[in-house]
Amino acid sequence: MNAPNRKKDRLFAEQMLPGDFVFDEKVADVFEDMINRSVPGYSSIVAMVAILAESYTQANSKIYDLGCSLGGTTFAIAQQLPSTPCSIVAIDNSPAMISRMEKKRASLDITMAPIECRCEDILATEIFNASVVVLNFTLQFIEISERNRLIERVFAGMNSKGILILSEKIRFPDKKLNSLFVDLYHNFKGSMGYSQLEISQKRNALENVLIPETIDTHRNRLIQTGFSSFDVWFQCLNFASMVAFK
Repeated sequence: MNAPNRKKDRLFAEQMLPGDFVFDEKVADVFEDMINRSVPGYSSIVAMVAILAESYTQANSKIYDLGCSLGGTTFAIAQQLPSTPCSIVAIDNSPAMISRMEKKRASLDITMAPIECRCEDILATEIFNASVVVLNFTLQFIEISERNRLIERVFAGMNSKGILILSEKIRFPDKKLNSLFVDLYHNFKGSMGYSQLEISQKRNALENVLIPETIDTHRNRLIQTGFSSFDVWFQCLNFASMVAFK
């Protein structure tokens, strides 16, 4: 069911010319509906990321939400930490996303951790004194050649015993299993009200933009970077959320 005040995603409902997916004004306008209807278990992931942040945030440290979009995860964390002496840095390179996030932050009349919103490229973000870093469906949009460098920057800016929470669309090394989960995912999207045209056109738009990797690829990258522990804490179809400790 469409949530109250949430504009429904109809971006791919009409036949359109091919083109890559872009986080522009049109996407920002319907993103809340889009992400909740496109990622199985998204609301559960956001809620649990906030609880993980509460458990591992160190006093007087920073929490980074890299690729924060409209700030759903940021606000969930902030509300979970009303009295913890920490600050949250929310970063996205989409002006449309950050603009809407700042408006929402200004409208919230609740006690929560302070939030700094920044519109910038996360590959250029200076990370320091971080006890919690969140990459919620963000790394998959970074060029594969740049992913190691980003994770290395995250690791370097994290405090000892800090936690990285990484949520991603994943692929499976077994071709039959990968095909099965892709088909199941498309069926899931159909059950959420998307037409076959919408599913097909969005898949084509994302083909060169969202490049998923296997869980083993994520594990190897994080362990080789220096993280001491890694595992998957949530998975539904071809979407997973992982944790790693410094």
